Amino acid sequence: MTEASGVIRDRRPRLRDLGIVIGTLPPGPLNAITDVPEVRVGLTTVIHNGEPARPEFGPARTGVTAIHPHRGSAFTSRVPAAVAVLNGAGEITGRSQIDEHGLLESPILITNTHSVGVAHRACVEWLGRRTPTIGREHFVIPVVAETFDGFLNDGAAQHVTEEHVFAALDSATEGPVAEGNVGGGTGMLLFGFKGGTGTASRVVEIDNHRFTVGVLVQGNFGAREDLLVDGVPVGREITDLLPTPGDSAAPLETDGSVIVVIATDAPLSDRQLGRLCRRGMLGLARVGATARNTSGDLLLAFSNAPENRVERGDDRVILPSARLADTRMDILFQATIEATEEAVLNALVAAETMTGRNGNTAYAIPHDRLQEVMARYGRLRSTR
Repeated sequence: MTEASGVIRDRRPRLRDLGIVIGTLPPGPLNAITDVPEVRVGLTTVIHNGEPARPEFGPARTGVTAIHPHRGSAFTSRVPAAVAVLNGAGEITGRSQIDEHGLLESPILITNTHSVGVAHRACVEWLGRRTPTIGREHFVIPVVAETFDGFLNDGAAQHVTEEHVFAALDSATEGPVAEGNVGGGTGMLLFGFKGGTGTASRVVEIDNHRFTVGVLVQGNFGAREDLLVDGVPVGREITDLLPTPGDSAAPLETDGSVIVVIATDAPLSDRQLGRLCRRGMLGLARVGATARNTSGDLLLAFSNAPENRVERGDDRVILPSARLADTRMDILFQATIEATEEAVLNALVAAETMTGRNGNTAYAIPHDRLQEVMARYGRLRSTR
């Protein structure tokens, strides 16, 4: 099965559907990164048991997630951005250019570790078809991030193709975002349960200004005993349903990785967006992340506020730039922490049990048992 979509057809349950509410700030209407105006998300999910023409390769449990920062071209209308690294055993291409210029000039792609190359190549091709000067007058350095899905997916087969990347980029929409076993998160694990793609948002008021912070994560990290849900040690309460090796026993990586993409329409500089990235790290800590030795914990934040976009070809000597006062950023910090925490937990709750490479199986967290644990700790609200 190969599926490209930016919208939900059969919506999986989310954390709030189970009566579990994170933080105090209100979410946006979709509780998704697409609550930030103009942000679009596309997903290509690749699931099959090995191509007949390539019998030596194992099953595909993988995909691609694409995020467009606004409705226009990210190449011609660049936005302020920042990248931060909690633990660096992972990859996000284009980081040095973002560090240097403080600008994002491409869509953001998230996939599996061994598909970074094809995603990078496909993004160059996709952008080049829309901007003929790329490769002639201009160069582009796409942003591609990854986490490793080798427990369920045959990464050596490099199942993701250019067509899959094109489909994710082309299918991106501003509507609801599918979660769990979809897009780049298809084959990922979280705290010894099935994991994947998750998203959340928060809306804040600063004087008479209303801003949104949206987060999308690709979660593939954590040891079971570290899992926290709204401060409750769920990982020490639900200790069974650990991933099961199939016909070829393979040790399970507990270090894993996570990609966190933070979007906002608040007018922020690249320096201020770096501050949001560091608050995203606090959101990860609140679910029990410990940034283990071989974990790739990478965060990217961007602001698509129209007044701060930098148009390619603008040859003015002095460029205007608006930014929120640092003294008013506390509520944005809180929004980022809460949305990151909830995005990870939405990925966990939406994921479904999956069997993949060598018969290896990762199990979904049981919703009824999660609710029972949360109720015992006084953290369950009514689902009505």
